[in-house]
Amino acid sequence: MTTLLLFVVAWVGGALALSEIRWFRRARLVDRLSPYSPSSARTSTRSSVSVESVVDVVGPLARSAGAAVSRAVGVDDDLATRLHRLHSAADPTAFRVRQIGWSVAALGAGAAATVTLGPPPALAAVLLLGLPVLAVLIPEQQLATALSTRRRRLVLELPVVAEQLGMLLSAGYSLGNALGRLAERGHGPSAEDLRRACARIRYGTGEIEALREWAAAARVPAVDRLVAILALNREAGDLGRFISEEARAIRRDTQRDLVETMERRAQQVWIPVTVAALVPGTLFLVVPFLDAMRLFTTS
Repeated sequence: MTTLLLFVVAWVGGALALSEIRWFRRARLVDRLSPYSPSSARTSTRSSVSVESVVDVVGPLARSAGAAVSRAVGVDDDLATRLHRLHSAADPTAFRVRQIGWSVAALGAGAAATVTLGPPPALAAVLLLGLPVLAVLIPEQQLATALSTRRRRLVLELPVVAEQLGMLLSAGYSLGNALGRLAERGHGPSAEDLRRACARIRYGTGEIEALREWAAAARVPAVDRLVAILALNREAGDLGRFISEEARAIRRDTQRDLVETMERRAQQVWIPVTVAALVPGTLFLVVPFLDAMRLFTTS
């Protein structure tokens, strides 16, 4: 059964690889005659079986399976939202199909290793089931790590961005011009988000609406508070002072999180020390206990 599965996987992969080579791909008669017909539109010369056709068929299944795996590991946001938040140009369907492809390749590698090595049933189950699942979870973990790193950088940059925005508004800049200046001269996640917001403003979206879209995509409480203050642009007279106070509040929150992280790491240092102290003590207690049990049983 395993040999048959390997043969089918190799045959499908070989057919798809050869379908992309022009020497093996024979165009249909309609495709060959369409360039000489002025009334008909030029159709594609690709064969009916190609990588694109397989992606069209496997894409919906891959999206459904990938969404189920994401929910199983505790991810609430869909893949399109996470890629949008990361400013990635990758297509969600292509991302999911790539996951399925790596999973099938891992399944083939595990099946080949099982057939070649003949491991015990438990290890064979790990090779046949664990490797495909691991191939699906690794891209999810990489995406989650990239999002966490970006979110951390955004939180660290936000106080400086808020202070610069407050100074520009206090100097007489309008909200749109201040956002455009920061987006043009800034670097990092906050500048990328502001460039996207400015692009939305140029396409006709209101300034506050574009900023609220930024806050909804970032999902950072500090960004929500800053956007709520910026929404008072047409109502408040001294908006720069409120923004400066919010920047100080963001710095205090960041410092509090840093202190909590340092405290947790300081507590984690004692875990190996405690284990190293308990294990010898347990051994010293076990020896007299076993000796006493031997005396009671022999008497």
